[in-house]
Amino acid sequence: MDYLSELGKKAVKAGKFLASASTVKKDRALLEMADALEINTEKILAENEKDLIVAAEEGMTTAFMDRLKLDEARIKSMAAGLRDAAALKDPIGESLEQFDRPNGLHIEKIRVPLGVIGIIYEARPNVTSDAAGLCLKTGNSVILRGGSRALKSNMAIVDVMRNALEGIGFPADCVQLVRDTDRATAVEMMRLNEYIDVLIPRGSASLINEVVKNSTVPVIETGIGICHVYVAEDADIDMAVNITVNAKTSKPSVCNAAEVLLVDEAIAEKFLPLVAEGLDKYKVELRGCEKTLRILPGAVKASSTDFDTEFLDYIMAVRVVSGIDEAINHINTHGTGHSEAIVTSDPDKTRRFQNEVDAAAVYSNASTRFTDGGEFGMGAEIGISTQMLHARGPMGLRELTSYKYIITGTGQTR
Repeated sequence: MDYLSELGKKAVKAGKFLASASTVKKDRALLEMADALEINTEKILAENEKDLIVAAEEGMTTAFMDRLKLDEARIKSMAAGLRDAAALKDPIGESLEQFDRPNGLHIEKIRVPLGVIGIIYEARPNVTSDAAGLCLKTGNSVILRGGSRALKSNMAIVDVMRNALEGIGFPADCVQLVRDTDRATAVEMMRLNEYIDVLIPRGSASLINEVVKNSTVPVIETGIGICHVYVAEDADIDMAVNITVNAKTSKPSVCNAAEVLLVDEAIAEKFLPLVAEGLDKYKVELRGCEKTLRILPGAVKASSTDFDTEFLDYIMAVRVVSGIDEAINHINTHGTGHSEAIVTSDPDKTRRFQNEVDAAAVYSNASTRFTDGGEFGMGAEIGISTQMLHARGPMGLRELTSYKYIITGTGQTR
């Protein structure tokens, strides 16, 4: 039998079990999975080390290695994520609205699982447990397809979680991993409409674009983050420096890190040397436009593609703009609909920026690094959706559900 079709059939069957499982049972499963990850830390780290050795031999970047690497603290964080999911309110069965029709029919709209969720991602082993936990909490079975360079890590994590599920009477197939990392298998997964209800890609622009291009399964685009910080002429200088440095350097390998700095020309002479000094402490390479280079001769000349690149590294493109009109136009032209920020003391500029910039999260006087399910008070998230349908921004538990109508009558006919 075809490998992926077999996974699909098992996922559908497991999904039916999950859809009817009580909140108490699902929460127990999550807690058992969390305990199992911590108990098996040494086993998981040993497999992760094998992936790291191969990645290093292949000359992968420092940022890539950071995304791939696990340690005891990261595994504890993965376990904590599962426990956090268990503590969150279960959205399944939640009544969204109910009403009575003139003919006496009572209609109620309630949340239900999506069904089988497929997730294609790259070198972040922590996504494996995060995705499994969120899908399980919402009654969805999941088929995971990680990158080849994280295969041993992902196999170890999934095996631990599957064993934990079986230990309490859950189908292990609530969580499955595609262990064939050939590209052809990934493309086949993108067309597994018979079994997969929605596909969520997480990773680089090339990965997400490939999934969108090849998939016949409905796709929720997540994660490409060419995020901007625009410093307006009336910005508080110290605030602007702090926000820019935080947005770029607190964790450059994630999608909500700022990749581009836009600076109003009226403040550029004063601001750019100060922010360059702050960024230099973290060895950030600045790639600037001609106006930037005149103020910061130590910067590198920006190429034609730098303003369209998600660096995920200690690199930042810098452009001096004539004002808010040019800033908004630049963002809407080069941004990816993820997270954008303005630093300004003018409420009118804030209003314009937040109304006219097309992104899932638009900030005023705050770092883009807050675009996160936990920071938004939603708990863990499966990713940041950069599209309009069916969810946008951090995708927490509610975004992993659909709904159906429950109609109760007393013999009505039409």
